[in-house]
Amino acid sequence: QEPLVESGGGLVQPGGSLRLSCATSRSFFSIYTMGWYRQAPGKQREFVARISSGGTANYADSLKGQFTISRDITMATVYLQMNSLKPEDTAVYYCAAGRSPLSIDRVAYWGQGTQVTVSS
Repeated sequence: QEPLVESGGGLVQPGGSLRLSCATSRSFFSIYTMGWYRQAPGKQREFVARISSGGTANYADSLKGQFTISRDITMATVYLQMNSLKPEDTAVYYCAAGRSPLSIDRVAYWGQGTQVTVSS
């Protein structure tokens, strides 16, 4: 069984919203910082947001106020609510788990990725 399983990607019009989900285990929540990265075609994978085992959230500066990360401990699921989506938000979004601050070199587990396409 994969440790991180994403869902919720798809096609959305500019200005629309999507919510991504990442299902994992409760043990991951207690051990790891969870978060999201994204990778657009021809670009490097970049940090989007993270939430610590204590529940503290942090965001990429450019995405503050647009994206919200949250979690449901009983469901062992991390969410990424994405609002006011723009074509430049088009990317494959990856769930990640690892040690704080969840810089890319500290990610221990990656999800399989889910495609988000913002287009009219």
